Amino acid sequence: MNSREDLKTTPVDPRFPTQNQTQHCWTRYNEWALCLKKNDDDEDVCKSARSYAKSLCPGSWIEKWDGERDEGNFSGVQK
Repeated sequence: MNSREDLKTTPVDPRFPTQNQTQHCWTRYNEWALCLKKNDDDEDVCKSARSYAKSLCPGSWIEKWDGERDEGNFSGVQK
């Protein structure tokens, strides 16, 4: 996985104009999960999507959602 030094801020997304970025975080995480699903879990192909999610979301949320995906009980995009 990327180190914190490799993270880049996600591009401006007009779907999320407010200061509260919770929905933006959720959407970016699910875009990453969807990328993995469409690309046979190829982490390299989906590296930028993961970076965008990590730049927006608290680390504890990413860890929680990663664990839920591994356990098969994530409420977003399924494996």
